[in-house]
Amino acid sequence: MLCLHGRFGRGETWLDLIRQYAGRFRIIAPDQRGHGLSDKPRTKYTSDEMAQDAALLLEQIDSGPALVIGHSMGGRIAGYLAALHPRVVSSLVILDQTAKGPETASTLELENLPPKDSFTADWPLPFSSYRQAREFLLHRTQSEVRTNYYLDSLVEREDGYHMLFSQQATSAIFEYQEDWFHLLPRISQPVLLVRAKDSEELTNADSERMQSLLRNSYAIEVSRPEHHVYLSDPPEFYSALDEFLTDLVV
Repeated sequence: MLCLHGRFGRGETWLDLIRQYAGRFRIIAPDQRGHGLSDKPRTKYTSDEMAQDAALLLEQIDSGPALVIGHSMGGRIAGYLAALHPRVVSSLVILDQTAKGPETASTLELENLPPKDSFTADWPLPFSSYRQAREFLLHRTQSEVRTNYYLDSLVEREDGYHMLFSQQATSAIFEYQEDWFHLLPRISQPVLLVRAKDSEELTNADSERMQSLLRNSYAIEVSRPEHHVYLSDPPEFYSALDEFLTDLVV
């Protein structure tokens, strides 16, 4: 099982899922490029690049084909991986991520890219303390789930508390993402689409369009509105995932 985190995240965000399924799967949950302890090169961080990273990882550790679970940005990377590198993907779980995006690629030169993404540009980094970081993030997100997700990437250094993701990387990820509905018909593997209740990230219309283009898909909406559907109510998510896994075996 390969687990791909979302933007601003890291592999550690899958810790509860790893504990849940460690007895059934070999689970790989990497820090994707630009995040966590992985390299942070100055590139465009396109979905193609990041899917290639995942494919090379699976090939290097001889772990494909894999069940791939991706949340948010990780869901987009998982979709690209299944479409462009089908040999390494056996099935796919996309968590609260639309295929909708800019229909034309950004022509912005990399040297003109804003050094920080718009979401974190005004964060008072480095934070002076863990408490300040937690209070700021809780006020900004109004969500314990999202706050804890960001805190997974917090690290203490001599001058304060920093985030492990590169703001240049997250800026590039947003700038150079593209619409990928055209890739969906190329995905032949079974796909589970999981949508948060009343999700703004994956609207009902986008979910229905994705289902119409995928060859073999199932879709559910969980009961809570949190974007991080695997963290907001783990038992509910695991129940849905188990049902999908059972159907794969049958």
